[in-house]
Amino acid sequence: MQRITSTSSGSVLSLVQSTSLTHLVADSVEELILLGELAPGAKLNEVALAERFGVSRGPLREAFRLLEESGLIYQEKNRGAFVRVVELREAAELYEVRAGLDATAGRLLAGCINAEQLSTLRQLTDQMKSVDDSDVEQFHILNLTFHDHIIAMTGNRTLTDTYRKLAKLLALFRKRNLMAPMAIPHFAQEHSTIVDMLEQRDALGCAESLYAHAQGGRQRMLRDGELAGVAHGN
Repeated sequence: MQRITSTSSGSVLSLVQSTSLTHLVADSVEELILLGELAPGAKLNEVALAERFGVSRGPLREAFRLLEESGLIYQEKNRGAFVRVVELREAAELYEVRAGLDATAGRLLAGCINAEQLSTLRQLTDQMKSVDDSDVEQFHILNLTFHDHIIAMTGNRTLTDTYRKLAKLLALFRKRNLMAPMAIPHFAQEHSTIVDMLEQRDALGCAESLYAHAQGGRQRMLRDGELAGVAHGN
């Protein structure tokens, strides 16, 4: 049996520590992007970020590589790293894919959802119904949580990872475009209907409801994006 010598063991430990640090830094930068502190199109200042996180520029650059692979940033030779800008057309394409993933999740979950999961989703829809019509941000957070729960509850890791990557890219688009006021009670009711379908174990009905719900979001996004473009003379 091959043994790991003290030297090779130290090398392995160093590699593990470096990999862990890289992921921690990547997660921290990602959080700044998704919270809007690093806006779409902004240049990532290596020196400032390295000082902020107390790391050298090596792990930071590795973190940039991970974030580039996830689609949140892009890098240009001799210019540096920048937060991705998601344009309206790309966002519409992302929404189309998301609609398909939502439908798939609904079909899968309807066949295996348990009482505890139903209770969790029902609590979220109850919270949505209690949100004030003008509190768009709070409803938006509950909406993201609701859909992420449905995806995660399927237990399908590939579906979950793919969906969350799309959700992050769509978050970049939302950071560039202020959400228009929404008819919150109407959308809250749509979510409640989805939970009803899940409770009835209606796989087809749930899939269709989630797909229609996502497509409705896409149409509102396109309408609001076009109006914003007209308002800004684009």
